[in-house]
Amino acid sequence: MNVAFMMDAIGYAEHSLSMIKAIKRIGASLSASVTLCIGFGLTFLLFLGTSKLEDNAFDRDFEQRSASQIYILQRGMEEAVQVLTSINRLFLTVEAPTRGQFHTFTTPLLQKFSFVKAFSFQRIISHAERPGYEAMMQKQVPGFQISVLQQGRLMPAAEHARYLVVDYLEPLQGNQPALGLDLSGNSEIMATLARAIELNQPVSSGGVRLAQASANDLGVLVLMPVYRSGMPRDTVAQRRAAVIGDTAEVFHVRTLLERIFSQASVPGAKTDRISVYVGDSAQPEMLAYRSPESVTKSMAGRLAPLYRSPAIFNRTFVIAGQPWHVEISAVRPILSNHSNSLLILIAGSLLTLLATAYLNTLLMRSRRVQRTVDERTAELRLTNALLKADIQARQLAERALQLRQRAIDASVNAIIIMQAKGPDYPIEYVNPAFERITGYAAAEASGQSIRLLESAQRETSSFDDIWRIMDQRTEGNVLLRTQTKNGAPMWNDCFIAPVKDELGETTHFVAVLHDITAMKRYEEELAFQANCDVLTGLVNRNMLRTALNQAMAYAERYQHALWVVFIDLDRFKFVNDTLGHRAGDLLLKAVADRLRHVVRSADTVARQGSDEFVIVMSEYPGADLDTHILHNIQTAVAAPLTVDGHTFFPTCSMGVATYPGDSKDAETLVKYADIAMYRAKLHGRDNFQFYTPAMNEQALERLRIEGDLRRALEREEFMLHYQPKLDLRSGKVVGMEALIRWRHPQMGMVAPARFIGLAEETGLILPIGAWVIRTACAQTKAWHDAGWESLRVAVNLSIRQFLQADLVSSIATALVETGLPPHCLELELTETLVMTDVEQAIGILRQFKELGVHISIDDFGTGYSSLSYLKRFPIDALKIDQSFVRDISVDADDAAITVSIISLAHSLKLQVIAEGVETQEQLSFLRHHGCDEIQGYLFSPPVSAEQFVQLLQETISTPAEGLTISAR
Repeated sequence: MNVAFMMDAIGYAEHSLSMIKAIKRIGASLSASVTLCIGFGLTFLLFLGTSKLEDNAFDRDFEQRSASQIYILQRGMEEAVQVLTSINRLFLTVEAPTRGQFHTFTTPLLQKFSFVKAFSFQRIISHAERPGYEAMMQKQVPGFQISVLQQGRLMPAAEHARYLVVDYLEPLQGNQPALGLDLSGNSEIMATLARAIELNQPVSSGGVRLAQASANDLGVLVLMPVYRSGMPRDTVAQRRAAVIGDTAEVFHVRTLLERIFSQASVPGAKTDRISVYVGDSAQPEMLAYRSPESVTKSMAGRLAPLYRSPAIFNRTFVIAGQPWHVEISAVRPILSNHSNSLLILIAGSLLTLLATAYLNTLLMRSRRVQRTVDERTAELRLTNALLKADIQARQLAERALQLRQRAIDASVNAIIIMQAKGPDYPIEYVNPAFERITGYAAAEASGQSIRLLESAQRETSSFDDIWRIMDQRTEGNVLLRTQTKNGAPMWNDCFIAPVKDELGETTHFVAVLHDITAMKRYEEELAFQANCDVLTGLVNRNMLRTALNQAMAYAERYQHALWVVFIDLDRFKFVNDTLGHRAGDLLLKAVADRLRHVVRSADTVARQGSDEFVIVMSEYPGADLDTHILHNIQTAVAAPLTVDGHTFFPTCSMGVATYPGDSKDAETLVKYADIAMYRAKLHGRDNFQFYTPAMNEQALERLRIEGDLRRALEREEFMLHYQPKLDLRSGKVVGMEALIRWRHPQMGMVAPARFIGLAEETGLILPIGAWVIRTACAQTKAWHDAGWESLRVAVNLSIRQFLQADLVSSIATALVETGLPPHCLELELTETLVMTDVEQAIGILRQFKELGVHISIDDFGTGYSSLSYLKRFPIDALKIDQSFVRDISVDADDAAITVSIISLAHSLKLQVIAEGVETQEQLSFLRHHGCDEIQGYLFSPPVSAEQFVQLLQETISTPAEGLTISAR
């Protein structure tokens, strides 16, 4: 049957081979043609793709080059305008500069900037001031009079309410007739000046023809207002009232642009054609500059077939309120721009021809080789068919063996086959599971005893049981404690059984090891969790009770003392709120490790819960209890600690209860230590306190205050007092700080120091803070409606409020519901608060600024803010802490710090507010050094809303000494 099958297969193979030969003869003649077509096709496609990439690269390079040139042009023109700004600063720094000073200041600028044709100062003269002004000028310039230009002649100016007179002019030579010229009749100049006042910045006129240049050259006149010193300029109306004239700059556009482009260095820009127009479009009559035609572009006209259409780039920008239009063009040379694609086309064509010739040669050789192969194939085909039958029989036998081997190899349990030769019973075979579980390779285990896995704990009894089973030639189960190759402990359930031959003799033993390490670890973990804290590994609350009772029994038996120390980490909640619970867990683990190492070996350290720890310290012979132990704990906890890139200096508050002096009950000792710990927190944190009976009463009082505080909002027991803020320049009351007061029905007026800290701890500061903001906004809006529209109310934010997720939206809601404009609300944040997490603080402050509220840094100078961060904060004012203001008249250091803060704030364009001003000397010092606002008992303490209204009314009729007070 197999022979018949093989003969049929041979016949079928010979028929198939003849068909393949015929197909190959037909296909050989087509191969060369197909290769030629495919080669030329791919070459052409590659040529097109490369050409497209070259075009795109040229366009992209041209656009980048053009953008760079326009950027250089824009910066150069802005620098030209800045020349006028420097002249304008002369009038800001020198209140009334003389002509000589103007000449001295402008002469170097005219020499340096050749494009500037003239600098001038136009003074606004009222009709009433005209006679005096002309008389004063005639002493310097005989025959001087305010004149106008009519029909090419200078004529005396007609009477007007105001004149815009050319007062200073440089260079004077050649321009002297323009001195005293009245420009108020020039509508374009007046419109330009009005726009400069409105924008409070230099404004340029349109293009004008310069008398000093050729007929086709344009010039530009740039004006910048000059204001009277000391007058406010925040609004357009204020600037119009303060303007006294303007400084002007006339520059030659072509000269300026040639200077800018001659200094610029942009690779490849020499072949570009640049045209600059005055205005927002390419009007021929407004052409201010056109670069010279390059040699490349001139050749493009003569060699038009070798060049493609030019690339054009347009851009419009505004300088000093005047739009400028720039047009840049560049030619597209075909040869230089498509050199790579042409090279690919030529090289591809040559390679295609060579490949076709080479393929044809290979086909001819292949035909000769094929004939030889066919002859040898026929001989081998018969031999191959005979071998197949033998191979199939062998494969069936091998599959049966492999199936049994795979079953052993696939087992998840370790399988060991040992020889039945005592006394070692050497290992003959191990499966892959054994290698995976134990770490020993099969070659390492071969020939070794199973005691290779014996644990370092030296529990030999289990292995003795295995030897007893093998010696008795029986089967059995043994629980083994073993270890892996790398020493890791492991538990196994071992089943061992004998393997007998056909005569019934035991030749081998097979052992199956089931890994139960995970189950054993789970049992140990359950036991650990019952007595230890999972996070820190310390004793938990349940085990603490047992340890404390045992320590008390020992102390009672030997008449020794015992301390229970209750430890609470200071400001731990802040870490959780800012960096997340993962950082808090890392901090707790680090502190627990420090406590474990700082105490004595006989002491018990337990985690009570959250950030609270309890240490049980027993007195032993030669180991007395002393407060230096507590100091050591404080020092260990306070060491610097880095968590997720943030460095902390954790501190702790500790309370100590003693046995048997304070109590003989374990729970009571822990409670008393907890009460003493809270007393340590009230004493400023980072200290320890021993329990006294009076503390219990104080703790009860604290609980009563906390309970009353939770109901104070519902009972409307809170009220706001307001302390006014005075502007030192105008003497006006410009705002007030809202301060909360608690009117308790039994205790009377409760000081904020007694309940603000408690409100922070309990979280009540959030609803109380929201009430303060809403009430302060509503009261300020009521005062606005009564006529005091300029008042701004300041409200302090605590750190818990600042980290509240919906703080910005809640403030926005309060502003909308009360109708108070956002700029009339000022939020005061302490320096320490914003420096805790700078990036998060900057994000929140930017949301405040988007809302429109005013932001100030309170108690400035007492924290640790960095100037590099301070300039990033979007704030409006700095408040000098009263600790510096208090002694500025007698302490040189405080005075120097205060002056430095004022100078720093003004350099950052921030207002400065001094708080705690109580003496006239302090007021005089602050006014002399430029402080903007003050608040303090010198003018008024915090008062109720009714008293504040009365204070406003009184200060209008009776100003404070040294100040002119006007709240309206």
